[in-house]
Parts: sequence; structure tokens; C-alpha cells
Amino acid sequence: MGAYLLEWLSLFFRWFHVIAGVAWIGASFYFVWLDLSLRKPPQWKADKGISGDLWAVHGGGFYEIAKYKLEPEEMPKTLHWFKWEAYTTWLTGAAMMSIVYYANATAYLIDPSKVPFTSIGAIATSLLFLFGSYFIYEVIVRSHLGKNAFIFSTLIFILLVIASWGSYQLFSDRASFIHIGAILGTVMVGNVFFGIMPAQRALVDCVRRGEKPGKEVAELALQAKNRSLMNNYFTLPLIFTMISNHYPMMYAHEKGWLVLVFVGVITATARHYFNQKHLGHKKPRYLVIPAILTVLLIIWMRPEPIEPAPAMPATAAVTPTTTNSTPTATSATTNTDNVNNSSVSNNAATAAEAVPVSASADDAMMDVVHTRCSTCHAVQPTQQGFAAPPAGIILQTPEDLKTHKAKIVTAVQTGYMPLGNITQLTDTERQQLVAYASSL
Repeated sequence: MGAYLLEWLSLFFRWFHVIAGVAWIGASFYFVWLDLSLRKPPQWKADKGISGDLWAVHGGGFYEIAKYKLEPEEMPKTLHWFKWEAYTTWLTGAAMMSIVYYANATAYLIDPSKVPFTSIGAIATSLLFLFGSYFIYEVIVRSHLGKNAFIFSTLIFILLVIASWGSYQLFSDRASFIHIGAILGTVMVGNVFFGIMPAQRALVDCVRRGEKPGKEVAELALQAKNRSLMNNYFTLPLIFTMISNHYPMMYAHEKGWLVLVFVGVITATARHYFNQKHLGHKKPRYLVIPAILTVLLIIWMRPEPIEPAPAMPATAAVTPTTTNSTPTATSATTNTDNVNNSSVSNNAATAAEAVPVSASADDAMMDVVHTRCSTCHAVQPTQQGFAAPPAGIILQTPEDLKTHKAKIVTAVQTGYMPLGNITQLTDTERQQLVAYASSL
């Protein structure tokens, strides 16, 4: 019953997380495009303090958008703040993290071959990893290093590479990608809560009091600008990590942490191209470089060719020997005994040949499947945390394997299954299962 309720909670928060994430990222993209698309206004608008304007048509109507240099002629009664999109995304993401990775730590969070955590130990390490990473980021962004955009960005990139490597040493492959995504998401929402919103409140307060913003407000605005820039370049890598659990070929790669670094560089560079394009700078090299890197990544990640299934050795049943308590015959009867013994040996050999082998290739592989796979992929899973077979896939007979062989080959070859290798599938068994399934 508990696993059933967790499934519903997971469904509920996943939908809210997706909706909030789309709203946040959509608003982020829109305002970046808007700021970079504003053009010099006519003089009569400039006299009112407008620094740029934009005309747009959408949904059968015209929109006139203006941005003021500082304050408007009169403060509006209703002022919309773009913050709850970010907060809701983080809160629902944290709920998803708790439901999927913490409530089912042994299945999704822990990889015993890396660190044999207990559930409590793994959860504590995860929280320390996430919030410790954010604390380091916050110290840097508030320091003098955070005032230089280039130094700040370079330092954060290096720290994220270290975090990617570290997550792969601690957690399961799938959880490693999610942890980096959680760090990015926490940094982004922290930028909104601790940097961007305080700067905006300070500006609005000054305008409402009729005061000119001073040095303190200017410093908050500079810090908010750098935080906003960081959020801008984090957006595409964050989207990738949010959907990464659907692509085991990425996170289950032997060097998955390096794959994540490659993807981060590719997506951030592509984002830079669009930033430059909105400014009117056409620099196609910022699209060519990600394209080349993507091709190189594909070549590097290509899986090894599947070898034909090896012939399974036939194992004969061992016939138990019977101890004869009859005393040894005298030398006078030796020849007769030799003849009798020869006859008995021949009969025993014939009997042994008649005994069938103990297991066929099908039987041997199904033993592996039942031990390593069917604990989850059964009509009624016995693995804790699973109320139903994942993706509705049942693996209990050779016919089941044949039906799902394409998915089996991909999932087992990439290391996606078993999740976190919770059933301890060995490398030899993995190779045999891939070869067997591909030959069905």
C-alpha cells in the first residue's frame, strides 16, 4: 500500500514540477529575449525615461512593451513579480527527490558497488552534497570573485566538473545526474531568492520613496545581474538533467560524469549563440562548435558490438557412488572380479550417458533473469518499493524476454538495469544476458 501511494505522489508532484518548470524556463527565455530585443525608443518616449521599447503581435492583438531606465512616471498599483515560477519548481523538485530517491534509496540512490551506504547514510550524504555545493556557490557569488563575470563563470564551471565527478563516486549513475540537476536548480532558485528579488525590492522601495538608488542598491543590482547571467546559461543543462532519467545510455556510461560535462558545455555554448543573436551579433561558430562536440560525443559513447551468445556448457548429473562392504576377494578370484568390475563400469558409463544435462541455455539464462530481474519485473514484484513492474514490463518466461528483447538489450547493455544494480548483476551475467536476448 505504501509503494502504491508513493506512485501517486510521484505522479502528482511530477506534473506540478513540469508545469512550474515550463513556466519558469519560459519566463526566463522570454525576458532574456525581451531585454536583448529592445530598441532605441522615439524621443518622446525617451523624455519619459524609457530606455527601450518593442512592438509585438500575438493572439490577434498588438502589444507595446517599454522598459524604463529606472523608475516610471508613476508607480503602478499592481506590480507583478516573477518569483513563484522559480519557487514552485524547486519545491516540487525537492518533493520528487524525496519521493523517488529518498523513499526508495536502495533502488534509486545507492549503488553498493560504489559506496555501501545505509538508506539514512545515503540520504544524509545527498543533502550534505546538495546544500554544501550551494553554500560554496553562495560564498563565491558574494565575494569579490563574484563581481567579475568571466572569473566567476570559469570558477563555477570548474566546481561543477568536480561536483559531477564526485556525484559519480557516491551515488548510483541515475542519481548522479539528478544530483547535478538539483544543484543547478538550487543555485538558480537561490539566485532568485537571495539575489535577484532583494535587488528588485530595493529598487522598488527607492522609487516609492522618491529617492535615487545609492551605492548599496547599485551593488545589489550588479550581483543580481551576474546571478541572472548564471541562470541564463544554466537553463539548458538543467532541462537536460531533468529528462536524463529517460536516457540510460547517457548516465550509465562508464564515464557518465564526463558525458554530463560534455553536455553542459554543448548546451551552454548553444545558449551563448542565441544570446549573441538577440544582440544582433551573428556568430555561427557558437552553433558549429556544439555540433562538432555532439558528433564527437556520439562516436565516443558508441557501445561495443554485441557478440554472439556463447554455447552453454552441458553439465551432466553426478551419480552418487555406492560403498560396497563386501571384503576384497582373494587372488584366486581376481580375474573373475576384473571381468565383473569391467562390466559394472560399462553399465555405469551407459547409465551416465543416459542422464540428461542439468540445464539448457534457456534454463541457465532464466535462472539469471529470475534472480536479477524478476524481483521487480514480475506480476507482483518482491523488491521493496515497487507496487507494479516498472514500465509494465514482466520478465518471467523466455517468451517475455523475446517480446521485450529490444528494451532488454538497451537497458542491460547501458547498465540502466537493474536500477542501481540492486540485485548485483555481474559483468559476465550482463554480457551473457545481452547476447542471449539479442539472439532471440
